[in-house]
Amino acid sequence: MFWVLLLFLAWAFAGTACSRLCLAAVRTDASDTPGSPDAPDTPAVAERDLTLYEAAFLSGGPARVADVALVSMARQRRLLLAHTGWATVVDPRGRDEIEQSVIGAIGPGGQSRIAPVRTRAADAEAVRRLADGLVHAGLAVRRSSDTVASAVRQVRAAALAVAALGTTALLLPGDTGTPRPLVGAWFALPLILTLGSLLIARFEVHPYSPWASPAGQRLLRALTGKPAGDERSFLTSVAVRGIRAIGEPELRAAFTHRDQPVRE
Repeated sequence: MFWVLLLFLAWAFAGTACSRLCLAAVRTDASDTPGSPDAPDTPAVAERDLTLYEAAFLSGGPARVADVALVSMARQRRLLLAHTGWATVVDPRGRDEIEQSVIGAIGPGGQSRIAPVRTRAADAEAVRRLADGLVHAGLAVRRSSDTVASAVRQVRAAALAVAALGTTALLLPGDTGTPRPLVGAWFALPLILTLGSLLIARFEVHPYSPWASPAGQRLLRALTGKPAGDERSFLTSVAVRGIRAIGEPELRAAFTHRDQPVRE
């Protein structure tokens, strides 16, 4: 009857993950309900225009903010991003706090690998203040593990765990005392629970962003529909879609370059 223990584990994984998803969805819905303490000021939000950095954070988090700053500075020839993966400072005067953080991340030598610059700039105090301001405005989710996005990932992991436990139970050697089709049917129940929860979440709370609240997601959708000039439109695409929106081969190569392993 060892398969019964595996079944208990499967139900524990499925029940815990699905309960967490339900709670996260309820909290998200409550935070977007007018009159809720966490609900943003709807008229003020509707009239607000997101900056490029705000759009970048809501779309991809701190790392996306660093990417937008790097691309913007490179397009203005104030920063040289080589296709070999190096960043070189041309103009050491940052025009805002984020740019100053990027220059500081490059270091006093004025040159550094792009990967560590992105990491250090994303962790800068200026980016944290940007995040706190968006959270305070009700446009970003608070930094915690209780978001819909993280709960969905846990349900996905639980579904895989249930499938693995069910397969293990079916492959147990010897006589389990219960017909194997019945064993499979018992494990199908928690699997249906997890897959059903994912399906409902897909229709009810998608997109489940780890960064933007429902109000922030609405502003992002409005932002992508606004006409803009060529440069603004390009940077907006990078803010919303990331470096995959970069159409210039040399500039894209600077971000995607990976060091080759040293050969002895």
